[in-house]
Amino acid sequence: MQGCRKIIVNGEVTAEGPWATPGVASQSPVKGPENRIASGLGPRGLPRAPALRGADMPDRNAFRALVVALFLIWSSAGWTALANAQQAGRPIGASASGREPLSAGTSFSLTDRGQEPERQEGELEPAELEESEKEDEELETDRDSFTPATTTVKLGGVLVESAYSFIDNKNVAETHSYPELLIRYGWRENVELRLGWNYEIGGAGNPVSGNISDFEEEGSESLEQEAKLLYGAKFFLTEQRGWTPRSSFILQGFTPTFGESNLTTLSATQVCGWTLRNGWVWDNALRYGTSGFEGDHFNVWSPSTVLKIPLTERVKTHVEYFGAMTEGRERETTQHFFSPGAHYLLTRNFEIGMRVGWGLNEQAPNFFANAGIGWLF
Repeated sequence: MQGCRKIIVNGEVTAEGPWATPGVASQSPVKGPENRIASGLGPRGLPRAPALRGADMPDRNAFRALVVALFLIWSSAGWTALANAQQAGRPIGASASGREPLSAGTSFSLTDRGQEPERQEGELEPAELEESEKEDEELETDRDSFTPATTTVKLGGVLVESAYSFIDNKNVAETHSYPELLIRYGWRENVELRLGWNYEIGGAGNPVSGNISDFEEEGSESLEQEAKLLYGAKFFLTEQRGWTPRSSFILQGFTPTFGESNLTTLSATQVCGWTLRNGWVWDNALRYGTSGFEGDHFNVWSPSTVLKIPLTERVKTHVEYFGAMTEGRERETTQHFFSPGAHYLLTRNFEIGMRVGWGLNEQAPNFFANAGIGWLF
C-alpha cells in the first residue's frame, strides 16, 4: 500500500495519494481540521476511512439480540445448577420426589465443595434413599380427572390407561366413548411419549375425557361415528418448592382414523399444582385446542381445577370443576361441569377409578359417567 505524501505549494499543504487522481494535487487547501474533514483526510493528513451507512452498517439489533440470548442461556444454566444443588440438599418444601408438603421442622444447610454432609446412624445412603423414594412414588394417571396429573412416567416405565365414558346429551343422542386408550412411556427422566386411540359414537363429541370435542349442532338427529389417533409428549417442568408449584406441559395431536371428518387437531395443556400440609393435592390446568365442524374452524379453551383428598393409603377422592369454551366459532359454545370422583389402588401399580359429573349451564350435557383403569409396567 502506498503512503500519503504531503506537498507544499506556495506555503499551502495539499494532499496527494492513491485515493486521488495520481499526480494531481487536491484542489482544496488543507489548513485546519474543518478543511481536512471536508477533504476526506484524518487528523494527520492520512485518508479517512469511509463511513458505513445504509446496507454497510452492521446490524446492531442482531448483535443486541445475540447478547440477550447469551445472557438468558447463562442465567438459565445458573438457575438450573442452583435448583439441582437445592434438590440435592433437600430445600424446604420439597423432597427428592417433590411432592412432600411443607413442614415447620424441615431445614437444610450447604456444605463446602467436596465435603459430604454428616449422616446420622441408621440413615440411608443417597443412592438407597433415592431408590426407596422411587419405590414409594404413587401411581398417578391422567384419566383420574379432567385435569391431568402433574407427574410424568418414570424413566423406562410404561403406563397404560383406558376408560369408558357415557354422556347424556340434552338435545342430541347420547354419546359413548371407548376405549380411551393412552400409552405413556418414560422416554427421558422428565419426558414421556404418549400414544392412544379412541372411538366415539353418538349425537355430540365427548368433552369430558380431555379430548377435543367436535361440538355437534343441537337438534341434530344424526348418529356420528368417529375414531381418532392420539400422539404427543409430556414434559415435567418444575418441582414444588414453597409457593412454586409442581408443573408439566402436554402437547398432543389428534388425527381421525375413521369417520367423515379428516381434520387433524392439536392440543396444548399447562398443568400445575401443590401438595398441602394436610396431604391434599390442588391441581390446576389450562388446555388449548383447535377444532372444527363442517368447515368452521375455531379454538377451544378448557380451564379446570381439582382438589384431591386422600382417605386412606389406597383410596383417594376428588372434586373438580372444568369447562370448554369456543373462540372464533360461527355459533359460540360454552360448557361448565362439576365432577366428583374416586380411585382405588388395587396394587402399587394398578388402579381403578370412577367419576361422574353434571352440566352447569344450558349448553352442557345433563350428566356423564366415566370409569377406567391404570396399569404401570
